[in-house]
Amino acid sequence: MVPQIFRRRQLEEQLGLTRSPIYKMMENGEFPRPIKLGRRAVGWRADEVANWLEKMQEASSDE
Repeated sequence: MVPQIFRRRQLEEQLGLTRSPIYKMMENGEFPRPIKLGRRAVGWRADEVANWLEKMQEASSDE
């Protein structure tokens, strides 16, 4: 089965974040890195993004 892939604009819409905070979190190791789709195209695996969201929700409910 082929995983669903979010392109950057789709990712921004799903998360309600813009490019800068997403790339800053990736730089800090706090967000999944994209996979290369072509010479100039990247995308994020939807399952990895969903796992990240779950962890964020768990962390916020622990507070």
